[in-house]
Amino acid sequence: MFCEFITWARVAMDAFTQLILLIAVVSFCTFQWLFHSVSPWVSSRISPGFLKLSHKQQIEWNSRTVSTLHAILVGLFCLYILCFDEAVNQDPVWGDPTLVKINVGITTGYLISDLLLIFYYWRAIGDKFFVVHHLAALYAYYYVLGQGMLPYFANFRLLAEFSTPCVNQRWFFEVLGYPKTSRPNIANGVLMAAVFFMVRIAVMPVYYSRMYSVYGTEAFYRVSFGGRSAWIFSSICLDIMNIMWMHKIARGCYKVLRSSQRLKAQTQENGKTD
Repeated sequence: MFCEFITWARVAMDAFTQLILLIAVVSFCTFQWLFHSVSPWVSSRISPGFLKLSHKQQIEWNSRTVSTLHAILVGLFCLYILCFDEAVNQDPVWGDPTLVKINVGITTGYLISDLLLIFYYWRAIGDKFFVVHHLAALYAYYYVLGQGMLPYFANFRLLAEFSTPCVNQRWFFEVLGYPKTSRPNIANGVLMAAVFFMVRIAVMPVYYSRMYSVYGTEAFYRVSFGGRSAWIFSSICLDIMNIMWMHKIARGCYKVLRSSQRLKAQTQENGKTD
């Protein structure tokens, strides 16, 4: 009976592994389709300025459109897991990673798709930083998908995706010729700074307090040395970069707001003079 149960468990595990692999493949194909077909077709109809862009700019436009769609999908799924997945929240190291694996599987397909596009269109969107970022993320996701460890922390990191749409929108405004002091640009800049702070900076105490709570426990030492190293080292490096980016975003946002106030004051003074 016990042997039959083990055999059944292995079959079930293999079936689930195949499902995650299928999700990653479907994700890859979907994001390729969105990049090559959907984004150009939709963008040319809702934004007349798209057709006026250079070929390289259109490639980056499509890449950022797909990036935004991925960020919204994965971010919402991540938020759902954090709020309602009791197994992962109760055991952040070895809790049932089913939903997390699905979310990470979607992201894995996207990262591989984006890497392929980066290499193929290197002259347009090639960036060594993004290559390193994607490869590091895929390495970390290996431990989640392959060994089911650290589901809470892997999912928590995907909260950062909520800042991606605003970052991409800033580029859209810039390439379409919107002045930095225009209302849409200012509104997006303030929202970008606020969201970036909330999902990347303000959540740090929550993340590291949870990490500290499991440090040294039996569950912690069950994680392989490679898994612990990838988890801790990547978290620290990523958050150092987040702090640096937050500093730049805050400074940029402050400068734009000051420029807008000065422009508004000058306009009022000219109106009074007239």
